[in-house]
Amino acid sequence: MSEVKGELDQLMGAFLSAFTNTGGTPPDIGIIREVFIPQGMIINNVGDEPVIYDLDAFIEPREKMLTDGSLTEFSEWEVAERTEVFGSVAHRFSEYRKSGFLNGEWFEGSGHKTTQFVRTPAGWRMSSMAWDDDA
Repeated sequence: MSEVKGELDQLMGAFLSAFTNTGGTPPDIGIIREVFIPQGMIINNVGDEPVIYDLDAFIEPREKMLTDGSLTEFSEWEVAERTEVFGSVAHRFSEYRKSGFLNGEWFEGSGHKTTQFVRTPAGWRMSSMAWDDDA
């Protein structure tokens, strides 16, 4: 179990660090395609209506924001998590924080993510993620 937990920790860390552009570091948003299965789904459940993305629809606007100067000094990190593994499926419930400059204005935020994982022939991968930000 601890070996699987370590692999899932690495996947979550890679996902969150994909958006980091602090200190002029370019984001590595393409890593999202590596940590997810190709059919992965990411759901923004902030607000009244969920917004459901496939990987490309999720990546494209974020890559633009993180590289065109709109979102700078951005980072997001996990502060707590609970992970459950059963055979070849797993689930993680995370609390996270984020901060950066959006259009020149400093912001800080927090929220929760629920992430599902599946074991594939290539190792563990994320299959879906949904998040909600704290008010």
